[in-house]
Amino acid sequence: MADILYFAQLAECLGLKSENLELPTDCKTVADLVVLLRSRGEPFASAFDGETRLLIAINQEMTDPTTQITNTDEVAFFPPVTGG
Repeated sequence: MADILYFAQLAECLGLKSENLELPTDCKTVADLVVLLRSRGEPFASAFDGETRLLIAINQEMTDPTTQITNTDEVAFFPPVTGG
């Protein structure tokens, strides 16, 4: 099972910080995972609406939606960090 992590406002919106998810065989990239998560309906559809910019890390390394994933990966989604 893949470990899916949600941080900051994303975790608040979804009401969870993490979950273990068995990825179907057709879920091969981060982009595929986003489609899968959006298909769950609200609040996932709004959180992964494609307009809100999210950063992605696979196994604690920054990546992009085209990156391949497997059931042994940790996939983290978080909004860009701002400060001031």
